[in-house]
Amino acid sequence: MDIREPEIKREDILILEDDHFNTNNVCIVTGAGTGIGRATAIAAAANKLMTVGLDVNEEEGVKTQKMAREMGGQMIFVKTDLCRDAEVEHAVLEAAKLGTIKYVANIAGIQHIDSVDNFPMKKYDLMQQLMLRAPFYLSQLVIGHMKQSIDGIGVIGHMASIHAHICTKNKPVYNITKFGLRALSQSISAEGDGKIRSFTISTGFIKTPLALNQIPAQAEQRGITQQAVVRDVMMGASRIKEMMSPIEVANLFIFGFSKHARYLIGGDLLFDGGVVLTY
Repeated sequence: MDIREPEIKREDILILEDDHFNTNNVCIVTGAGTGIGRATAIAAAANKLMTVGLDVNEEEGVKTQKMAREMGGQMIFVKTDLCRDAEVEHAVLEAAKLGTIKYVANIAGIQHIDSVDNFPMKKYDLMQQLMLRAPFYLSQLVIGHMKQSIDGIGVIGHMASIHAHICTKNKPVYNITKFGLRALSQSISAEGDGKIRSFTISTGFIKTPLALNQIPAQAEQRGITQQAVVRDVMMGASRIKEMMSPIEVANLFIFGFSKHARYLIGGDLLFDGGVVLTY
């Protein structure tokens, strides 16, 4: 079992034919510096979209831009602190200079493990700001651009989680924000008249630095191998005992953005190995 973050290869990217997938149309991706955000930015660029990656980590964001361009795509990186409204506004203005904003992938997020009665409120505020308020505000800013486009069409995807369906202990704010993203998606879709769609993607553990960095400590604490941590702890309730790769999640965003998903209006793509529905 390979528990390293996999290399992103062009042959692993879902490439779809869609008239809207062209460099006149812009796709904004948050959290583009690492993990799912990086993979989604690269996949969007590979699908001929003018991609604008946002992240507070400039060094990694620039790396993503380089990777996307090496695959023949077009991407720019805009260093953005999503917790600062002025920086989000600036990023949208920069994106609008490059074409018509048609797609947004809200992916940026963090994790903090603590019980409700011990959870630090500063961390609560940060997670709410980054993982729920920022997606709301970015959606608010781009919807006007979508409505004013020639056909009035646009799609906003949000990275949710199995924690948008079930709650596990010691992740209360993560649970709250992921449930909130489903509500945001459905609210956007209720107002979108079928032209502006929104959807969520719900997965379990993904081979990202956020998840992979937990494995060695878990193995040491439990006295088991790292492979056993993945198979029995992280993927214990999954029918598939291997974590998804970031590009597999990115491909779900590409599908959700495409013409093939025109009936995906407020819905959730639950790709979790059966954790939620087959326990």
